[in-house]
Amino acid sequence: MINGIILVLVLAVLILAVKSTVKHFRGECSCCGGSKGLIKETEKKLSNPIVGKKTISIEGMTCDHCRQSVEKALNAMDGVSARVNLKKKQAAVAYDRTVADTELRRAVEGAGFQVTAIK
Repeated sequence: MINGIILVLVLAVLILAVKSTVKHFRGECSCCGGSKGLIKETEKKLSNPIVGKKTISIEGMTCDHCRQSVEKALNAMDGVSARVNLKKKQAAVAYDRTVADTELRRAVEGAGFQVTAIK
């Protein structure tokens, strides 16, 4: 009898865990803003000529909300325009003034993600 009750409890916990995982990977969970819906995206245009480009490799992004968080953090920087590719786990950054790698790293890590390389 007790084994049956334990089995039912374990199954219930397992079902809830699987449902939560599926929601997370669909971008529907609150961990990364999924409950708020997608943010309307607008591409940031630089006002001056582009003087350089860099590619940032990023770990920890699992959904479109994560991608948008990184993009928003980078685009908030003065003179920086970024587009993030979730599948490649990279951000393509263009800038119209000198931007230190440490500033780019700080912006991405401030959004809660890990920078693995800046090229």
